Amino acid sequence: MGLIDEAVAAIRAGKPVVLPTDTVYGLVATPYREEPTRIIYRLKRRPETIPSALLCSDLEMLFECVPELRGGSGLIARALLPGAYTLVLPNPARRYRWLTGSSPDTIGVRVPELEGPARDVIECLGAVVATSANLHGEPEATRVEDVPEEIRVAAGAVVDGGALPGVPSTVIDFTGSEPRVLREGAAPSGPALELVAPLVHR
Repeated sequence: MGLIDEAVAAIRAGKPVVLPTDTVYGLVATPYREEPTRIIYRLKRRPETIPSALLCSDLEMLFECVPELRGGSGLIARALLPGAYTLVLPNPARRYRWLTGSSPDTIGVRVPELEGPARDVIECLGAVVATSANLHGEPEATRVEDVPEEIRVAAGAVVDGGALPGVPSTVIDFTGSEPRVLREGAAPSGPALELVAPLVHR
């Protein structure tokens, strides 16, 4: 079994996997069941009140996972994704409540521009829950060696994508009356806000 098959099988079996993204190394699991998400929270020592992102292979998969995004939120998603953004969007059906933290009415979503084995893994699965592969509050991992040993040992597979840019995604919240930049990151927020301004104020 090759590494891609190993990673896909591990995620389908409910195990966490260390995976390179377009920004930093991620700790991912299947989003469709609660326990795999709880496992990655425990591994990271991350408070369960803090949300994680639903990371999808493409926009159509995102809309399949969260059908309610097909309206105005979908226009914003189509304008900014794929890219190094995490978009916080309304989640009226409270889907994937185990990854939305203390805000079940909202959901953070990503459609990254992936290459190599990470792209192959995500395309096989369609979607994963994703958070950075570090201990809570510690620096993000830009190389596999930077991922804490306790996380690597507990992972069902570790995919080495070499050195990554090391800047996490830019997080923009579109659930209020005006967009809010929650974290400046790998992609500039200014041009993104200008691009979607006509969509936000329709």
